[in-house]
Amino acid sequence: MFPLSSIVNSLVVIAALGYFVDIYDLVLFSIVRVPSLKDLGISGQALFDQGVLLLNMQMAGMLMGGILWGILGDKKGRLSVLFGSIFLYSIANIGNGFAHSVGAYAVWRFIAGLGLAGELGAGVTLVAETLPKETRGYGTMIIATVGIMGAVFAGYIAEHFHWRINYFIGGGLGLLLLLLRIGAYESGMYKQIAQADVLRGQFFSLFTNAKRFLKYLKCILIGMPIWFVIGILITFSPEFALALNLPDPISAGRAIMFSYTGLVLGDFVSGFISQYLKNRKKVVFVFMLLTTIFMSIYFMLPPVSAPLFYGVCLALGFGIGYWAVFVTIASEQFGTNLRATVTTTAPNFIRGSVVPLTFLFQFLKRHFGVIPGGAMVGALCVLIGLLALYGLEETYGKELNYVESV
Repeated sequence: MFPLSSIVNSLVVIAALGYFVDIYDLVLFSIVRVPSLKDLGISGQALFDQGVLLLNMQMAGMLMGGILWGILGDKKGRLSVLFGSIFLYSIANIGNGFAHSVGAYAVWRFIAGLGLAGELGAGVTLVAETLPKETRGYGTMIIATVGIMGAVFAGYIAEHFHWRINYFIGGGLGLLLLLLRIGAYESGMYKQIAQADVLRGQFFSLFTNAKRFLKYLKCILIGMPIWFVIGILITFSPEFALALNLPDPISAGRAIMFSYTGLVLGDFVSGFISQYLKNRKKVVFVFMLLTTIFMSIYFMLPPVSAPLFYGVCLALGFGIGYWAVFVTIASEQFGTNLRATVTTTAPNFIRGSVVPLTFLFQFLKRHFGVIPGGAMVGALCVLIGLLALYGLEETYGKELNYVESV
């Protein structure tokens, strides 16, 4: 066994708590979508249509923010991104609490997306560069496991407070988290290249070399099944439950709470097993297969009670619980001068993939129905993810103290 000091340090704690608040805010809209839009005077089919619009605004912000924070993380340092992103999404959360129109709501969700984009990549990059190579997988496992509990917390809070208060709580937690910056330190690997004459944060260099681009693309695509499940199956679980003729109404907030509880368990198990087996790819492959099985059950559910439906959401969450391993793989694929750029942009491009996926789902839903349309999009995501995984190199124990030629 490894000593605790080789797994947990102040940066792991800060990154884990930062990701906790990050995930709280990330899923909060999905949880309060219906009550918040009804409070703004939206009803009927518009609840779905305006919900898609606001979700896409948030994800568009994350796409742009991922590039911005990724470049800044390699040019200005990992800590500047870690705390800059926390500040931005905290202010956006508070702004959401004061929104009184769909337009204002959309603007604040976009700004929140910009802020949310930087937290995970900066935290994982810092941890990967400061922990020993044999234990960094445990560090990212802790970040993901603690962080994803933020969704469970958001689901619980949403059931006890008004939706505006939920946003104020998220903003307040983020601002309190900034106090933890005292005592935080920058990555030693980053300090070395910052003092040297090395080009850093060259985002477009990821596209100028065919081998590097394909590696980057594969890092992104292995995460597609994760955000198909979260962004479509769970976020729009009330609509899927209606199409499945479930007798009981389904709460998106509870579906998210159960699925993220499964995700916490999945991230812990996948992270631990990947360290035990000393292999990331095998674990991701097994969890993709589990996701496929649980998605099939979801689409073929007979008219059952709400508790059984939530149980399937829990299982789906466990199946996609290779998020921590996915982000670790991305961080270990590239040199120190591009690591923050990749580790920050890859998760956000995956999150942003919800935008084209929802458009595709809406198109197929109109022509084939909710269940067949969702099943077709899900099958496509899993197939793409498996093909991408096949072509990636195994990175467990890889030495990270090197730079990319850009």
